[in-house]
Amino acid sequence: MKLREIAASRSGDKGDVSNVCVFVYDAAHYPLLVEHLTAERVRAHFGALVGGEVTRYELPLVHGLNFVLDRALGGGVSMTLRADPHGKAFQSLVLDIDLPDPA
Repeated sequence: MKLREIAASRSGDKGDVSNVCVFVYDAAHYPLLVEHLTAERVRAHFGALVGGEVTRYELPLVHGLNFVLDRALGGGVSMTLRADPHGKAFQSLVLDIDLPDPA
């Protein structure tokens, strides 16, 4: 199943760093998220869009994960020629990751 079936996401930016948060709709799915949505998995999924490291932070009280993607915005809003300089599409891209069906 796709991550979007059990979670929502938001993204933001600061310079050349993108911040992508994923929150499950149902707290019962949080352990699945923690187990399968690793920094390595997100890094591989984003591929060449991210030139640096991906760091994951767990947010158990709100049943979410926060990913910080370094060198992910082509130098930042005022430097990039990318069509999406703020990386807002990253919130949709992360939701396309495949996860095992919790059922």
